[in-house]
Amino acid sequence: LVLIGGFVQLLAGFLAFRKYDHLGGAAFLTFSALWSSYGATRIIAAAYPSLQNTTGFTAGAIAFLVLNAFLVILASSFNVVLLCTTLAMEVLTICFLLFTLENLPLPFEIVMLSILSIICSYGATASLANSMFGKDLMMMGPALFTAERSKKDTEDPPPCICPKSHCTSGLRTIADLLNTGAVCGVPTDTVYALAASCKHPQAIEKVYRIKDRPQEKPICIFISNLDQLRAAAPPISPLLWEFMENVYPGGIGCIIKKGEWLKKLGVGAGYSRVGTQDSIMIRVPDLTVLVHLIDMTGPLAITSANPSGEVDSTHHDMVISRLGHKLEGVLCDGESDEVVASTVVNCTKIDESGITIVREGCIPAGKVMQIFESVKNR
Repeated sequence: LVLIGGFVQLLAGFLAFRKYDHLGGAAFLTFSALWSSYGATRIIAAAYPSLQNTTGFTAGAIAFLVLNAFLVILASSFNVVLLCTTLAMEVLTICFLLFTLENLPLPFEIVMLSILSIICSYGATASLANSMFGKDLMMMGPALFTAERSKKDTEDPPPCICPKSHCTSGLRTIADLLNTGAVCGVPTDTVYALAASCKHPQAIEKVYRIKDRPQEKPICIFISNLDQLRAAAPPISPLLWEFMENVYPGGIGCIIKKGEWLKKLGVGAGYSRVGTQDSIMIRVPDLTVLVHLIDMTGPLAITSANPSGEVDSTHHDMVISRLGHKLEGVLCDGESDEVVASTVVNCTKIDESGITIVREGCIPAGKVMQIFESVKNR
């Protein structure tokens, strides 16, 4: 029976570790080792009585006694049931020690095993019932003491508003900020980016200051779908339309000729602050969250969310820690899909001389050229 109890404790330990309860797992694995050692010792002593008082068994009992004492201290910061279990195991370890010394009263052993059985049965039933129904149906008891966190240990509030991307309210919060001229960090289908509404040129200017970005480096715009571009009716050739239909949405940005059609697209007052005097890079991201955000704000001026010259930000925590004190908000979406930015393609002379790769990013240049050649041949 003692060996069976050891197996049950071993199973409980593995289940506790599966639930990330490391203290419970360590405690039950220790109890399993104690139960098994106690049972094996009793069996060996019954078969070979001369081995009962062997110093090795006594030393093992003392080791369990010391180890379980640490578990008693830790269990006091969790709940009363776990504390009572470890205390009962400590007394049972004393029984083990007395047995190796041939000085264990049988009634004392029976009483302690009975008490331990009752405590373990209640603890197992309570844990199972509370886990199944998601509430405290059976009391486990409060912790006897808890370590108070010092002011230094408490987390500092984020330097800006940081809503979650999966919440509609979070998306609306960032959209409202952008629509009032704020600059926010947002996830994209590549790396995190800084976003500003194209309706607010002062916000685009702020992006340059936040990043220490050289003024001669143009900023691109993101739209939510290619139909928006069709509605603006830019003077685009059939070959370029076909190429964009094959690369959007995705991690390829196309540089095309700039014109008044951008104002029909919704760029508005930010016309002179995006792109260059003659051209503009446009991209349709392949990220549902960002597409919904653009639908709520109109075209966004976008650039990577990192100080100029430094590595790209691949997690919202990087954006917050590096630039959060300069931003009004960061839309938190966890790890980015890529570790590098998009691939930029110059399409301004696509009909005369084809396309050129301005920057190779997450989409290899060879794949981009393969898409173009396939489109051109059709």
